[in-house]
This record gives sequence, C-alpha cells and structure tokens, in this order.
Amino acid sequence: MGTVATKRGISGWKATIAVAMSNYIEAGAIIALATSLSLWQNAFGFEDSLVGVIAAVSANAFGAALGAMIGGPLCDRLGRKFIYTYDLMVFMLGALLITFTFNTALLVIGVVLMGIAVGAGVPASWTYIAEEAPQESRAAHVGTAQLAWSFGPAVGFALAIMVEPLGVAGSRLIFFHLFIVAAVTWWVRRGLPESTRWKEQRAQELANGTKVSFFSGIRGLLAERKNWSALFFLIGVYGLWNTVAGQAGIFQPRVYAAAGVVSATQQNLLQVLVWVLTAAATYFGFMKYGDLVSRRWLYFTGALLGIAAWAVLIFVPPGTFSLLFYAVAWGISAGIGAQAFYGLWTAELFATKYRASAQGVLFMLARVLVGLLSLVFPVLLTNMGLEKLGLLILGLLAAALLIGTIWAPETRGKSLEEIEVSRYGKLVAPDKIDA
Repeated sequence: MGTVATKRGISGWKATIAVAMSNYIEAGAIIALATSLSLWQNAFGFEDSLVGVIAAVSANAFGAALGAMIGGPLCDRLGRKFIYTYDLMVFMLGALLITFTFNTALLVIGVVLMGIAVGAGVPASWTYIAEEAPQESRAAHVGTAQLAWSFGPAVGFALAIMVEPLGVAGSRLIFFHLFIVAAVTWWVRRGLPESTRWKEQRAQELANGTKVSFFSGIRGLLAERKNWSALFFLIGVYGLWNTVAGQAGIFQPRVYAAAGVVSATQQNLLQVLVWVLTAAATYFGFMKYGDLVSRRWLYFTGALLGIAAWAVLIFVPPGTFSLLFYAVAWGISAGIGAQAFYGLWTAELFATKYRASAQGVLFMLARVLVGLLSLVFPVLLTNMGLEKLGLLILGLLAAALLIGTIWAPETRGKSLEEIEVSRYGKLVAPDKIDA
C-alpha cells in the first residue's frame, strides 16, 4: 500500500480543490446566516432566544453535528465519494428554502438542512484530501481545505457589504449564491475518483469476508484504546478553539457592537480583513511551511496570536488600534491555527478503516460544544458584557494552546501507513467478523 502514496497526486490538485469546496460552502453558510440573523429577526419578529436556537441548529453547531454523525460512518461504509457527491443535494435544497422563505419555520428548516449537509461533507472532504495527498506535501493539500474555508467568509462578508442596502432581499441573494456554488461543485465532483486507500481497504474487507455495517467504523474506533488519546487530544485542540471561533463566526457582529462598532458596514469590513488575512496566512504559512518546519511551534505561534487578538479586543478600549490589531492577529492565527492542524492530525492519527468515522465523531463533538454555548451566547453577551464573557473565551483558547503545543505529534514527511504502523504497531487490517 505504501508504494501508491507518491502516485496519488497525478490529478490530485484538481480533486483536492473540488473536494475542498465543502469548506467554502460550510464557511459561507455560517457567514450568510451571521450577516442576516438580525435582518431575519426584524422581518419575522422573533426574540433573541430564538436567534440563539437558530444559530445552534445551523452549520455552525448542532445541524453540522448531526450531519457529521451520519456522514462520518457512512463515509467509511459506502466510500468518500458517496458522501461528497450527495451531501450537496441536501445543501442546495436548504439554500433554496432560505432564499425563498416567507416565514420563520422555512428559515429554520433550511438552516437545519444546510447544517446537516455541511456536517456530512466536511469530514469526508478532510479525509479524502489527506488520503490522496502525497506524503511530502500533505499539509499543503490539507491546507487547501482551510484556504477554501477562509475564502468563504471573505466573500460572504464582502457580499454582505454590497447587498446591505437591499436588506433581507440582499441576504436571499447571498444564500442563492451558495446554491450556485454548490451546484457547480456537485457537477465537478461527479467525475472524481474514489479514494485509493478506501478502495484498497474495502478490497481487503471483501477478501476477508468482513461484514461492514453503518456502525463498524465507530465500533472499531472506540474499541482500540490507542484511539482514545488521539480523540481527547483533538477535542482539546479543535473542540475548545472552535467553541470560540464558532461564536465569532455566527455572533461576531454582536461582539463588535459590544466593543463599540455598531455600523454593519464597518463590522463587515473588519471581517473581510480578518478572512483575507486568514487566507493569506493559510497559503503563505500553513501550506508553505506545514511540511517543512516544526508543526508544534507553528501551531503555538497561531494559538498565541489568537489569545493576543481576543485579549486586546476585550480589554483595550475600543478604537482603531484595538480593532485592527484584533482583525490582523485573529486572521493570521486562524490561518495557521487549530482548524488547519485538526484537518491534518485527524487524518494522520487514525487508521483508514475508521478514519472518516473519527472525523465524524470529532466534528460532531466540536459542533455540539459550539451549539451549547450558542444557545446562551447572545443573552450572556447582553447581560454580562464582553469583558466578563471574554474570560471564558480566553480560558478556552489558552487550554487549546497548551494541549496542542505539549502533545503535538511529529508526523511530517511520513506516509499514512508509516504513521499507522508507528501508532498501532502494524497496519490495521480488516477483521474477519463484523467490525
């Protein structure tokens, strides 16, 4: 199996880019909702408590968690291509419902459908990209997903500025643009091959007479004790960081308002700056150096910048310096920080037979954490203020920094098979009974 690792990139970049678009669509869905929640609230007249519920069931939280729990195991059961082909159909239906919604119920249904589709698609995309990437440039390929994820908010906030005079109608156009992008991506993906590693794994399962069910990947994942340390490590890295980033993604306009920036245009311009810098840091930082330098110290740099960004936004009086410092530091931090490393390490630390199931479990848990805080975040922000709530934010970021820096694995330049042998003592072969 190891000999195919260096041959996977013949048409790899085309496949990487096409599959990575799941991340553009995910981030775009979150930002489309973030920039329009207040508009929908005014149009349909629902309370702040329902704002938190809608955010919690979206692609930012519980909706994606449900999708990940379904998509991860299905990805191991039916293949990576099955998920990244059909999940976008569900996404497109949700986007159309929101585009043409005339009441709160349709809005919520559309948000949930988009969230489920995102949750199913993102673990599949991270898994597929890492499995098809050459071992010497795995970070560069995985970083493409992070790059696409960065462009989603940059474009989303720029569109929000352009259509702001149109009010709710402008938000409908943003969701329709996501429908168009999803449709084009779905069309391109139809011609992509299945993951070579998954096909090899499935061939071995068929040869051994292994019965593979929906829960085979989950059972295999949880039955292996060595996987538990990796699961806890990645929840500490990504789950804690994403709990903060998830609030920033969906509620950042409210955070800016609490910090003294009430103009929607100014808020969106700051967010465009954040995400343009995230994209730049992803490309010039993570993609260029993730395969060359110490990943431990690259991660530490990004995590430390994130803490500095929020500390300044929370405790320094509102002004040009504090807002620009936050935008620059948080943008660069996100480009070389937890999410990019999560996509890389999750693919590397689990065997092929349950790699996507691990992605699904971890993505689900991370989104559940976001959802739990999202349910109360708007109320806490109003009642406690940014400074008191900011202590929780900084605590989560500090914990993620320590966990990721102390226990970062050294996997640069190794094939997934070499990493698998070093972790498990052998290649994890299919069982001859129901896994």
